Amino acid sequence: MTMTASMTGSAPVSQANEPRGPRPKPFFTPKKIMIYSTLIFFSLYFLFPLYVMVATSFKTMPEIRFGSIFALPNQINFDSWVRAWSTACTGLTCNGLAPGFWNSVKITVPSTIVSIFIAAINGYALVNWRFKGSELFFAVLIFGSFIPYQVMLYPLVMITRELGIFGKLEAVILIHTIFGMPILTLLFRNYFASLPQELFKAARVDGAGFWRIFFEIMLPMSLPIFVVALILQITGIWNDFLFGAVFAGTHNQPMTVQLNNIVNSAQGTPEYNVNMAATVLTGLVPLIVYFVSGKLFVRGVAAGAVKG
Repeated sequence: MTMTASMTGSAPVSQANEPRGPRPKPFFTPKKIMIYSTLIFFSLYFLFPLYVMVATSFKTMPEIRFGSIFALPNQINFDSWVRAWSTACTGLTCNGLAPGFWNSVKITVPSTIVSIFIAAINGYALVNWRFKGSELFFAVLIFGSFIPYQVMLYPLVMITRELGIFGKLEAVILIHTIFGMPILTLLFRNYFASLPQELFKAARVDGAGFWRIFFEIMLPMSLPIFVVALILQITGIWNDFLFGAVFAGTHNQPMTVQLNNIVNSAQGTPEYNVNMAATVLTGLVPLIVYFVSGKLFVRGVAAGAVKG
């Protein structure tokens, strides 16, 4: 009986020492290998041209001619960056990209602020202050965003000429503001529709009006979608070439138009290091804006920017 008791008593001890719960999964599973391999491949695919541009911009012309395009520069040289900014020829003038940079700032800042503010009001009104014909208004507004810009170029030229602003920065600002509102209105409408309606109803019961609810309740809750709209507008307006080339005039060309003039200049031998430096400088502002506010951009999209 003693042996039996000792044998039966040892069973629970051995079972208690056995590990419980699911077995830990190995990190390198076939699914994870496939996902990470795909992500690495596409990351390299998109980052490789950027590497070539940056590496080439720091090289001298003899090193570019007789070296490999994929090799790192033997010695970092900032002369091409200085020339691209201040002395590169952008047509008849050789003032670099600096004038175009300030023209792009003058176009982007007011266009972004005005279009986002108007679109926020539109989206807020379409959700919480519906008026007669609001759905038709929204449908027409969204339909207008699908019309190609090229179809409207000639009528817009005629309109801006009659307004006396053709060839001025005001024309580009007006056009970017108008064309940015449809898609931004859709984003704000969907975002405001995802917010709890009880907040709006409670504010209405307390006697708050249109503007008080908008500024004191809706705007403080709308930071993510404002960041989404900000990134979309800055990226689209800063990188625009068509409207800047047509409506800005020769003395108000934005940075993208001047970059095209530098790259396609027929004077002398093409300076690839200057061209690459000018390209990186032109795309630097949207990249900085995106990297600074990238997390809020994802939050804004996830919080209702694509919800109906």
